[in-house]
Amino acid sequence: MLDPAAPQLVVNARVLQFSWLPADPDAVAALLPTGLRARPDRQVFLCQYVVDDESQTTGFGAYSLTYLGISLDDVDPADGDGPGGWWSHYLASSPRVREYAAGRGVPAVAGETTVDVRGEQLTAETHADGRPIIRTVARVGHTSHVVHGGHHRYLTGRDGELTSADYPYVAEPVTPFEVESVEFLAPEHPVYPLRPANPLIICSGFYSPRVSFAYPAGPHALDEPPAAEPAHQVPARRARSGLPSGS
Repeated sequence: MLDPAAPQLVVNARVLQFSWLPADPDAVAALLPTGLRARPDRQVFLCQYVVDDESQTTGFGAYSLTYLGISLDDVDPADGDGPGGWWSHYLASSPRVREYAAGRGVPAVAGETTVDVRGEQLTAETHADGRPIIRTVARVGHTSHVVHGGHHRYLTGRDGELTSADYPYVAEPVTPFEVESVEFLAPEHPVYPLRPANPLIICSGFYSPRVSFAYPAGPHALDEPPAAEPAHQVPARRARSGLPSGS
């Protein structure tokens, strides 16, 4: 078993990540533990990604993952790269990844994710217990010279204590990018309360065939400041802006 306090690196994952406004804002807010407050719009985030080969990780091996959660008020990362979020659901194909994540307080369960791009159409599906539970269809283009980097903050619960960690990432997003549909296919599944409103209202997002990110050492208690890190600089020939993390 991997040490859950040890950092892990993933490179060149195929990542779809975006956020929306939910169909049932009260049900979304009810998923948060005491002490956390959802954004006024109850924004929900989703990430579906695939790591194709074990050579892309420091210890996870090849795996696929879908995670969902709720964007929070007043817990943004220090660099202001989007709102912090509470991981409410985390479906990983690899037992090693699930054990590592569970040791950090993440609600990790078994699941399979596929991300398939054919021409300009991307289809991402999340499966649990042998059936599809989430299907996303998006229109995607190609990567360019633009590279985005930053941090995103995720909160979890461990031993009755809220914990937090900032996850660094670098992504090469495609242009154009447009989410066309998001289907929650299993009303009985625990992810269903997070389904999007109809009509679909997308808040932000991206797709990239190459995202690199790290699970940092830690995490630390929510009221405990993170250790100082050296400033990160992106070469002048590359653009930098704040997109959600692909971790």
